[in-house]
Amino acid sequence: MVIAYLRVSTSKQHLVNQQDEIRRFAHTKEIEVSRWVTEIVSGKKNQKERKLGRVINQLKPGDTLIVTEISRLSRTLTEIMAIMGKCLEKNITIYSTKDGYAFDNTINSKVLCFAFGLVAEIERNLISMRTKEALALRKAEGVILGRKKGSITKLKILIDNELEIIDRLKKGESMASICRIYGVSTDTFSKFRKVCPSVEEAFQYKMTHFYTSSK
Repeated sequence: MVIAYLRVSTSKQHLVNQQDEIRRFAHTKEIEVSRWVTEIVSGKKNQKERKLGRVINQLKPGDTLIVTEISRLSRTLTEIMAIMGKCLEKNITIYSTKDGYAFDNTINSKVLCFAFGLVAEIERNLISMRTKEALALRKAEGVILGRKKGSITKLKILIDNELEIIDRLKKGESMASICRIYGVSTDTFSKFRKVCPSVEEAFQYKMTHFYTSSK
């Protein structure tokens, strides 16, 4: 099984870029992605509380996990090392597409795992520091920071319920019905289809299967 894992911290970031990059990588390596897993969640959240934790538990020896970069796994060095250690222990290969590296159970891979994790940690700390400095400057200039009250992302609700929505689509439920169930607009659902390839496939299956059957 080949799992492609995509993650962003906020709904304002784009999963599509990661998706396109992994598709190009898979095509080059002649790898067929078995399943796409997407989520909008901070990398600081423990992987056991994310979809990633469930995915890793489901993977078996010989399976593959593809990410665009190691920092997609987590935002802390200790978590990255724990995830990689578990994958290596289960004989699961991790591909990091941006650098074209394969992390497996060889000693070279173990060294690279540590090096990449360390670099990612240092880079994130620097970015965090620059962000805090920039926010402090804007606050000093009188700029009101933060999102407006009530601007809760609806896209995250759909992504968190991805598997259930796929099941609903395959059973023939309409997009309008699903939108009512989760309290989102059809525009939000359209964005959801773009960032979640498995949902788009289920939607097309519903349109083809149930539209044809109704003729």
